[in-house]
Amino acid sequence: MDFLTLSQLNTTVGKEMKNAFPETYWVMAETADVRINNRHCYLELIEKNPMGNGLIAKARAYIWANMFELLKPYFEQTTGRNFTSGLKILINVSVEFHPVYGYGLNICNIDPTYTLGDLQLRRKAILRKLEEEGVLSLNKELEIPRLPQRIAVISSATAAGYEDFCRHLTDNRQGFIFYPHLFSAVMQGEQAEASIISALNRIFQHKDLFDVVVIIRGGGATSDLAAFDSYELAVNCAQFPLPVITGIGHERDDTVLDFIAFYRAKTPTAVADFLIEQLDETASGLFDFTTHLPLSARSLLEGKQTLLEMFRLRIRNSVSSFLLVQESRLKEKESFFRLSSPDYILAKGYSITLKNGKAVKSAKKLSQGDSIETVLAEGKVKSVVMLEGISK
Repeated sequence: MDFLTLSQLNTTVGKEMKNAFPETYWVMAETADVRINNRHCYLELIEKNPMGNGLIAKARAYIWANMFELLKPYFEQTTGRNFTSGLKILINVSVEFHPVYGYGLNICNIDPTYTLGDLQLRRKAILRKLEEEGVLSLNKELEIPRLPQRIAVISSATAAGYEDFCRHLTDNRQGFIFYPHLFSAVMQGEQAEASIISALNRIFQHKDLFDVVVIIRGGGATSDLAAFDSYELAVNCAQFPLPVITGIGHERDDTVLDFIAFYRAKTPTAVADFLIEQLDETASGLFDFTTHLPLSARSLLEGKQTLLEMFRLRIRNSVSSFLLVQESRLKEKESFFRLSSPDYILAKGYSITLKNGKAVKSAKKLSQGDSIETVLAEGKVKSVVMLEGISK
């Protein structure tokens, strides 16, 4: 009976597979169980059911050291992400069958633009979810205090960016005083998301002691930014009661955290500049106020003085007019009284007849022999009544 050894069979299979798949092929897959050993990269490629999380395909893959040292930095610089598990990638592979290790895919090239597109889609999906939940712009709608001096800083204690930030605040040419307080956190790697959220929770317990929250990360590879595209971190910052300012130290792209923050600066020193500018604007406003206050007060007093003088003129004119009217009325009354006075009447040739000191208005009031007195304009005449028709 003819037979083959296992190695012979595997070698034959390998040759047949090489004949069947002589070229390289572009394959879409997701990375899993990525490991580095002796500079070689070993991983699994998986494909999930789009209707669920179940696997529908899996294959062993590897990138030899000489190729991995070229592909890894190229991929990470282009995508801003570490080459790790959980990435959707487009790779160029050759199909191989090793007598000992069996079937595997040798990765010869990676198209980082595919992964970048997937990351952008994930980022957009997170932003869309935040918008649907009504929290996307919550932090941007807060008002920053006029004097944001009490600063809660989330950063690594040993980060150069944190030192640059503090030094830039201290050395500001205006001499403004700031009070930064560090809430130390891991700013890259798998622990970054949970560590930053923990720092936010510690700040929240003392939120009344601070004006703003600053999240800074100076230097480092852009491939370490995965934590800042996190939904959980974004939703925590979006709903935080203090304005959140980011200075993550990258210029190529905005992370989800940058989108929801109150203000996004490129670097930690740019964050410091922003805070200094806030105080500078307030100081300039106060300077303008104190400079223009005397002028404004003088202008106001001059206006009030003019108004007062106008009121005085109106009062004086009103009083003069009133006095003229009253004077005219007095003259009218004086004329009336003068024309009605006995002296005026007597001067016209009239006389007044008195009996017992009272004016006699009718002859019927007189009797024969009554003594009467006639008052003339000049002098008085006394006489005795002689009634007509009565003999003496």
